[in-house]
Amino acid sequence: MEKKTVAILSATLVAAAGIAFAAATFNRSSEPVLRVANQKGQVKSMMIASGALEGAPYTVEWSEFPAAQPLLEAVGSGAADLGLAADAPFIFAYQSGSPVKAIAVQAPVNQAADALAVLVKKGSPVRSVRDLAGKSVATTRGSIGHHLLLQALERANIPVDQVRVTFLPPGDAKAAFDSGAIDAWSTWTPYTNVAIKEGARAVVDAKDYGLPLYIDIAYAGAITPKRAQLADFLKREAKAVAWARAHPDASAQVLAKETGLPLDIARASFDRNNRLSRPIDASIIAHEQTITRRFQKAGLTEGQRDVKQAFDSSFGTDR
Repeated sequence: MEKKTVAILSATLVAAAGIAFAAATFNRSSEPVLRVANQKGQVKSMMIASGALEGAPYTVEWSEFPAAQPLLEAVGSGAADLGLAADAPFIFAYQSGSPVKAIAVQAPVNQAADALAVLVKKGSPVRSVRDLAGKSVATTRGSIGHHLLLQALERANIPVDQVRVTFLPPGDAKAAFDSGAIDAWSTWTPYTNVAIKEGARAVVDAKDYGLPLYIDIAYAGAITPKRAQLADFLKREAKAVAWARAHPDASAQVLAKETGLPLDIARASFDRNNRLSRPIDASIIAHEQTITRRFQKAGLTEGQRDVKQAFDSSFGTDR
């Protein structure tokens, strides 16, 4: 891929790390406000493409983030009322003491392998998980990439301390990967899509470990005063996801426009984020308990908070 594409990715998906609250509004400013944290290329693009927010009886203010960690910091601090993030960063934030609650869950439709992967450069001698021993791997702390790496090491019976894990935000990780400063990068779409198109290859991918669940996460303090807005937003989000699933090309075009990604990368990214709503049930809670234990085993969290208390299933009756 040309250097221009890499520059576009850095300028759009990565620079957002320094823009905590670049708000875009819908409807009149005199109406109630729902503050929604968005990972670049996620919920906002589908809402725009589908027109799902038309007629909403409140204003939506969007804030943009390049990854789940800063998004969850915004939600956990009360600077945002709601945000969508994957299962691992959600439970990592919750077990770290963040006042957040899961109010809805989405599961991936397609098990696309390169939606989530540990990547190495084309000429790397690393061919398997076992080859990662003694190597440096970059990922974002508590992310789905981090969790994938822990899963892979656990399955291969490799102690975590045998791998030099470097915690970097996506932009810095990409720069380190491109320069050869690290041996591998555990990350997610669209970063995987871009890197693979540039010649990287996956030594671990989602087809062997499963794609993550995605969770609508509310600031606990916003649930009671903004319940009506949160419930309405979830309904509109479900409609937007259904619309996007039925109009993948139109969705990819909006995603490309919003992020600056080339259309083929945007389409691949959309395909790997195609999801359906799931009820919050015992299997979802058990899934998060497993992730908690994995982070706990790696010494990343004490894992003392009751996972059941991380979920508010009452919104299931409102949707």
